[in-house]
Order: sequence, then C-alpha cells, then structure tokens
Amino acid sequence: MFQINPPLIRRLPTAALAAAVAFGAMMMATPAAAEIRFLYQDRDIARMVSLGGSCNRCELSGRDLTGATFTGATFVNATLVGTNLRGAELVGSNFSGSDFSNADLRGVSTLGANFTGANFSGANLAGAAASGVTLVRARLYGADLTGAELGGANMNGAVLTRADLSSSELFGATLANVDARSANFSNAEINASNMSNGDFRSASFRNASLDSARLRDGQFARTDFTGASLNRTDIRGVDLSSARGLTQDQVGRACGDSATRLPNGLNARNCRGISLMQPPAPPRPPSAPTPPRRNLVMASGD
Repeated sequence: MFQINPPLIRRLPTAALAAAVAFGAMMMATPAAAEIRFLYQDRDIARMVSLGGSCNRCELSGRDLTGATFTGATFVNATLVGTNLRGAELVGSNFSGSDFSNADLRGVSTLGANFTGANFSGANLAGAAASGVTLVRARLYGADLTGAELGGANMNGAVLTRADLSSSELFGATLANVDARSANFSNAEINASNMSNGDFRSASFRNASLDSARLRDGQFARTDFTGASLNRTDIRGVDLSSARGLTQDQVGRACGDSATRLPNGLNARNCRGISLMQPPAPPRPPSAPTPPRRNLVMASGD
C-alpha cells in the first residue's frame, strides 16, 4: 500500500514528489518492503527518511539516503553500492552480507549494528561512530575510516588492506586475523586491542598508541612504528626484525621474550605477570522496535 498525505502533495516541489513516488514504487517491488517515512518541512531542509522492518536483498544502489534512520531493520544481503548515507543512523539493524562498496557513510552512527561479511570496499566512513559494531569478516579494502570511533568493534578476520584508519579510535577492538597489509593506522589509538595473528605487513603505525595491545603471532615485515607508543604491548614471539622506526626506548617498554625478534641492536624485556588494560564492554544494542506496517507513508511533520 502506498499512501500520500493529500495536503502534503500541494506543498511538495514537483521534483520531490516525483522522486518520492518513484521511490515508493521501487520499495513496493522489493521482497518484504520496509517502512519509509519522508518528512518535508520546506524545500531548504533536507528530507528525513526512516526505515524499519525487513527488506532482505533490497536494491538501493545510488540512492540518496542522507540522514536516514534504520531502526531494528533487517537488510541482509542488500545492495547499497554508491549509496549516499552520510550522517545516517543504523541502530540495532542487521546488514550482514550487504554491499556498501563506494558508499558515502561519513559521520554515520551504527550503534548495535551487525555488518558480518559486509562489503565496504572503497567506502567513505570518515568520522563514523561505530563503537561495539560487528564487522567480522567484513571487506574494507581501501576504505576511508579516518577519525572513526571503533572502540570495542569486532573486526575478526576483516580485510583492511590499504584502508585508512588514521586518527581512528580502536580502544579494546578485536583485530585478530585481519588482513591489514599497507593499512594506515597513523595517530590511531589501538590500546588494549587484540591484534593477534593479523597481517600488518607494510602497515603504518606512526605515532599510534598500542599500549597493552596484543601483537602475538602477527606479521609485521616492513611495518612502520615510528613514534608509536608500545607501553606493555605484548610482542612475545613476534618477528619485528624488519620493522621500521623502532627504538630501544619503545621496545624497552613493551613485553617480549626470548622468541621476540628485533632489529639489530635492540633488546626486548620480559614482563612478569603481564597486566593488560581491560577494554570496556561494548554497548548493548537497543531493543528492536515494534515491527512497522509494511507500507510507505508520507507525513508533513505538522
């Protein structure tokens, strides 16, 4: 069912009305269409879109969903290639397996969202608020995550090759088993994170903070640690022999062992009873709202 508030029609610009009708038709054609609300106050104020319910395998590529709100939505295996989601809120929603490649997600908020296996290759997530988000096995090849808040994020097995995470917040994040070759972590805060068994070859940690992080069984050939903080960082058994920018002061603050390999002239110290910082518990996802009606409603916001 496609409903339009009649008084609103007279106030909508022709182009906006046409776009809304076209979008409504598109949504009715999708399996299990989601609820959408458009609120127009005047032509100088951007539209507000609210989506909920279930719309698995939805085709939303190239859509302008600036500032949209997804609450308790299920968009599994949806296609959002090149979609504009700048400033959107994805709250308690499931986007497992969805394709966000080349999408604009700058400033997006993703509280309690699940992106397991999602594709963000080439996407722009600069300044995203994604604390506690699930990005297990997500593909973020070449993605822009500069200044993103990813504290407590689960990125186990994610692909971060050539991704830019400079100045990002990754406190207590899970970066185990990631492929982060040539990724940029400069000026990032990665304290108390689990980076075990990750591939960080040729990555940059210039001026990053890795205090109490776990680097065990990781690969760090040609990795740049210039100016990085390694206070009580667990480097036991790690091969850092070809890493760049390391100094004795840095490795002297880290926790190594006889199996730690360092550049010539550097020596690691043993830390008895290693005490690592405990990351905060990730935020609990909000309760799902009451399932919405599966139609499209337009309201004036009066």
